[in-house]
Order: sequence, then C-alpha cells, then structure tokens
Amino acid sequence: MGEFIALRVLIVGYVWPEPNSSAAGRRMLSLISALQSNGGEVHFVSAAVKGDHSVDLSALGVCAQPVALNCDSFDDYIGELRPDLVIFDRFLMEEQFAWRVDRTCPEAVRILDSEDLHCLRQARHQALKQNRPLSRQDLVGELALREIAAIWRCDLTLVISEFEMALLQNTYGVPADLLHYLPLLSNFKAEQAAQWLPYEARQHCVVVGNFRHAPNWDAVQYLRSEIWPLIRRQLPRVECHIYGAYPPPKALQLHSDKLGFLVKGWADDADAVVEKARLCLAPLRFGAGQKGKLVAAMECGTPSVTTTIGAEAMHGDLAWNGSIIADSEQLAANFAAEAAALYQDPDRWATAQQQGRAILLRRFQADDYLPQFTRRVADLRQDVTGHRQKHFNGLMLRHHTIKSHQYMSQWIAAKNKDA
Repeated sequence: MGEFIALRVLIVGYVWPEPNSSAAGRRMLSLISALQSNGGEVHFVSAAVKGDHSVDLSALGVCAQPVALNCDSFDDYIGELRPDLVIFDRFLMEEQFAWRVDRTCPEAVRILDSEDLHCLRQARHQALKQNRPLSRQDLVGELALREIAAIWRCDLTLVISEFEMALLQNTYGVPADLLHYLPLLSNFKAEQAAQWLPYEARQHCVVVGNFRHAPNWDAVQYLRSEIWPLIRRQLPRVECHIYGAYPPPKALQLHSDKLGFLVKGWADDADAVVEKARLCLAPLRFGAGQKGKLVAAMECGTPSVTTTIGAEAMHGDLAWNGSIIADSEQLAANFAAEAAALYQDPDRWATAQQQGRAILLRRFQADDYLPQFTRRVADLRQDVTGHRQKHFNGLMLRHHTIKSHQYMSQWIAAKNKDA
C-alpha cells in the first residue's frame, strides 16, 4: 500500500469507534487498517464510555483499553508504550492529552484527525438558528481559536474536505504543509455496480444518520415538518424510513403511520435497507466535512437528494448522483419537488445511479489516498524536529497553551486525589 510508517501507533479516541453508526467510526477503522497494513502495532485508548454499537477492536488486532481524564496514570501508560506516532481523534483529545505526550514522548509524531471542522459546523448552526447568512465573525469564535490552535500544535492534521482545506489556509492562515487531505474512503469496485438493484425493484425513501449528531437530528425534524408532507401529497403511497443509532424519545414521537413517516431506529445492516430504497434523502441545513451516509448510498446504488451543505466537497466537478437543492426560502418546496420528480423518472434515476458510481471511483478510492498518507507520515518521521522548527507559531502555542492545559489538568488530578 505504501511505506512503513510506524512501529507503534497510539490513537487517542474521542469515542469508541462505531463504524455502523457514523462516518467517523468508519473513517477510524480505515485509518487503523491502513496503519496495520504498513506494519503498525496499533493501540487505541479512550476516556469515553463504550456505546451499544462499539466495534470489538481486539478482534481486529488492536490493543485497546480505557483511560481516565486528568489522571497521571496516562503518563505511566504512554511512558511504557513509547509510541512512534500518536493520532488524536478530534481536537478535544489533543487538548486533553497532547501535553502529556509532549512531556513524556516529545519525539513522537503527533497527528490530529479533525474528522470535520467543529468550528465551521458550530458557526453554520448559529447562523441557521438566527436565520441569517454565515458571517466571518461566526468563524472566529472561541471554538475556532481552540481548534485552530490544536492544528498548529500538531505536526500534521488530516482534513476530510477540500472546502475545509481552503478555509484553513485562506481564512485561518494555516500553512499547507501542516495539512493533509484525506477524504472518506471507499473500497468500492466498478464491477460491484452490476449487483445493484434496478429502479423497478426498489421502493420508498430512506434516511440514515446517528441521532446524536446535531445536523442529522435537525434534518430529520425539518424533513418531517416541512418537506415530507409536500412529497407525500405527490407520492401518497410512498413511505420514508428513518434509520439511525440512539434515537431519543422525541425522535420516536415523529413516527406517523398515517403520513408514512416511519422512525425505525437502529438498523443491524444499514446497507441492506439503503440498497432496497429508491431514494436517499438528506436535507442537511448545517454541518461540515463529508457525509458518510451519502457515500454509503452511492455504494448501494441509491440516488440521493440533498442540500448544498450535504454535497459539499463530495463530488468535485462530477455530476451528483441525484439532486442538490440550493439554499433559499423555497428550500423545502424545491427539495420536495426534486425528490418526487426523481422518484418517478426511471431514466433520470438510472443516470443518477451511474453518476454515483463515477464519484466513488474518482473521489473516494482508498487505494488512491492511503499510500499518500503513509508516505506523508514516513517523511515526517525522518525529520520531525526540522518540520517543527519551520513553524514557530506551533512551537510557541505548544509551549504556552499546553502548559496552561497541563497546570489545569494537574490541579484537577490533585483535587481528585484529595477528594
């Protein structure tokens, strides 16, 4: 696949990976597989409570164990492990643990897997709640200061979206050599398209997404209240099946047999339900990164109707596998009209299905991106000191910010001991 990049790798997880629940979980397993394929001995730790759908990492050959926040036991653990490479799963983990890595294993290469830009997602959410366009002021709040500082402190940050690559460089001034584009990854092969169910063998619409993710929950509510009644008027026998992990009681209350809006919750095999649907609906009004549910829909040969934000950084200059609805006051009406039209047009639907195939083969192939990643990390390991010295801002932030995190964490640890 690429070059050998690390003898020993430590991943500090924000959560325990759930590849069947979220794009983040799927991405994490892709990274783990890539590291192992290059000879890496992978260790995974997290302070989070394991969810109902967490994958069994030990079955994948990963040494996994829980860790505690603000506890010196992590220092002892990492001091014995002596990793060559440490990957922080989202900037919050860099804030919590990077100073301990820096103090105990300063020579380890530090990588931040951003997943998506939290500050961008929050800024868009704030603008949506206030019913106004996104402004530059939205992008420079406290969360942005924290997240961009974490990027500067790391040797490399993995960025999932080309839009966010440009934003980081042009708005926040992050140097290109601190960033590496690594999109969602797919192992889809061209010949798999022959197994897709045709138009006439499919029925109904499907929505897939973890209910704990705020953009997904907003999309389901918006679909139920504003869009689905319009679709149902045009397609009175069509149902919308809503699948996702961790549905709260308020989500289950949206279920309506009369409207054909069926909240089904967790699906043991999400692909099995998506591949039988005629359309995937994703009316996302805010968010960031790339959308795993839409990649999965393409892999199942299921055309989708989504928003500009939903398709952001997904298709490049290629035609979308369905319809993209631009933001406007008529978003709900336009979304419903496009969904109904595509649902009823077998020729247009078949064309959209093949456009999804083209996107998968051109934009998301794991074999195209993982070798680039492993080479990039191999280059960093050869001269990580020289790389750091090129970026004085990073050294400065690491010195001052990490010290403040260190003192706060040590104060909490001491307080916990006295309790």
